[in-house]
Amino acid sequence: MSIRLKLMTAAVALSLPAAARASEDEQLWTTASATVKLSDHWRFSQEVVARFSNDRDGLYEVEMNSLIGYKIGKKVTVWAGYTHDPQYNGGDFSVMEHRGRQQVTLDNIVKIGPGQLSARLRLEQRWREGVDGTAWRLRPYVKFVLPFREGGKTALLLSHESFIDFNTTNFQRVQGEERMRNLIAITTPVAKNVNAEIGYLHQHGFRPDADDSNDNVASLSLSFAF
Repeated sequence: MSIRLKLMTAAVALSLPAAARASEDEQLWTTASATVKLSDHWRFSQEVVARFSNDRDGLYEVEMNSLIGYKIGKKVTVWAGYTHDPQYNGGDFSVMEHRGRQQVTLDNIVKIGPGQLSARLRLEQRWREGVDGTAWRLRPYVKFVLPFREGGKTALLLSHESFIDFNTTNFQRVQGEERMRNLIAITTPVAKNVNAEIGYLHQHGFRPDADDSNDNVASLSLSFAF
């Protein structure tokens, strides 16, 4: 059995138990993003994520991320920016969250067989209108991309992200690991400079004084590069 087939089999096997346990909520996340090369070193990125939930009766979040990046090496880029994050209850506006965001991305840093491993380390500061306190958290992320054939652009994508809270506030109530996200997806180009990704994401939330939360998420995204 080839290493590609072994990795694909393992990915499917790992995702099935997670799917079986994710019984609390079913969600849909849609993402559109664009990255513009401003110069040899500078980049601008804009991303919009709309999230819908069965338990929350529809739309519950629209996350808009604006980042400026500076490429300091072939594989390393540092970014800083702002997140505008209105949240909803049954489609009705409920609260406004603002975030400062800083991150370092490491692209294709390790080759494993025919696939490539990338990583990101993200730091966020969160504020909510009408609520006191600044919430700090760290979000380490790893991604493995495995082409279905050598030299091909269509690939299996596996990723993991943890949310580690540094402090507690009235709206950030867990100190330590608050949640994790595990994604299995197919990524493929659909036009020049346009890439599509479709997959399943399992989000597990840690709740010290209650049952943990589990979300089944259908994830759809389009990304543009210019």
